[in-house]
Amino acid sequence: MSDESREFHKPVRRPAELFDRLFAAEDPAEVSRVAHTTAQALLSRVREDPTADVVERLVSFTDEHGIDDLAELWSRSPAKTLPGALWRLYLLQLMIHDDPLTAALLYERGRVELASADPVIAGAPVPAGPDELVALVDAILRGLFQGDFAVALERAAAFCRVQASGATHLADDYEATEPDRASVLTTRALRLTDYAGDLAACAALWRRDALT
Repeated sequence: MSDESREFHKPVRRPAELFDRLFAAEDPAEVSRVAHTTAQALLSRVREDPTADVVERLVSFTDEHGIDDLAELWSRSPAKTLPGALWRLYLLQLMIHDDPLTAALLYERGRVELASADPVIAGAPVPAGPDELVALVDAILRGLFQGDFAVALERAAAFCRVQASGATHLADDYEATEPDRASVLTTRALRLTDYAGDLAACAALWRRDALT
């Protein structure tokens, strides 16, 4: 992309509240075929020759192009499939990029409250501020294309569990005084918990050569 085209480019952004929106599809069977074909082709091609330039373009894809193009390909795929895993990882990245301050708040609260190895598995520094969280989620996504795919999925799942813990505890704090805010945080915690389970399951499938 030239500097001139970048100057006039206006990427489409999607806030966290729209993550679970369903995108229309005229033919579900055809959409499923395209989703699986594109996901497998993309991953195979990049992992066979993970040049730095290509990997960085994929990591920064939603920053430059928004999420709609990926939604058309992968948003309707079942969670425990390759396109479903890629979709969730890009949504997770977008959530952090869209609001890194909230992400850092949730992560730090979750890290303090969660009695597990998840913060270590996720790999964020201590303490983790907004910039560190953005760098971490980009590093996790980068690992899909040039590292151990299952490890990247497991790191993402751990990251989601830490964030979910933070959202749950903050929701408890606000329940008595700001119930609407507590409800939003609870919804996010549930979504992140679901993503954690889905990504962990995908990691296990990948290790068995069964993630398609």
